[in-house]
Amino acid sequence: MNDAALKPETQDIVVDQVLPHAPATIWKTLTTSELIGRWLMVPTGFEPVKGKQFTFQTTPGGAWDGVIHLQVLDVVPHERLVYSWQGGHETNAGYGSRLDTVVTWTLTPVEGGTRLRLVHAGFVVRKNDAAFQKMGEGWKHVVQHIDTLSGELH
Repeated sequence: MNDAALKPETQDIVVDQVLPHAPATIWKTLTTSELIGRWLMVPTGFEPVKGKQFTFQTTPGGAWDGVIHLQVLDVVPHERLVYSWQGGHETNAGYGSRLDTVVTWTLTPVEGGTRLRLVHAGFVVRKNDAAFQKMGEGWKHVVQHIDTLSGELH
C-alpha cells in the first residue's frame, strides 16, 4: 500500500472574493491581533512570523478544552499567510472532534481591489463533518467582517 492509500479522505473550505481594498489594508486586518479579535477570535501570542505559535480560545465541548493551537507556517507580506489549526479531542464526535488542518490566506491585486482567497484544508471526511459544515458557513461571514474592517482602516 502506498502512503496515499493510508491517508484519510479530506475536504477543504474555500472562500474566494474580491474586496475593494488594497492588499496592504487587508494584510493589516489579517495580521493585527486587535483586528483579528474583531473578525474571528482574540489570538494569544500571534505575530506574522514563520514558526510563531499562538492560540485561540473558543467554547469547550466534551473532552476538549476549547483551545485551538496554531503555528504560522508561511508568511509573504501582503501576499500569503499560512497557519496550522489544531484543536478538538480524539474522543469527541461532532463538535470538538480532533482537527488537524491548515488555513491559507492568499491576496492577489486585481482591478478595483484585492482577491482574497481563504482555503481551510484537511477536514477528514465523516470525522470532521460537523466542523466542516459549521466552519464552512462561518468563514463566509468572517470574510465579510474582514471586508468591513478593512473599509474602516481607510
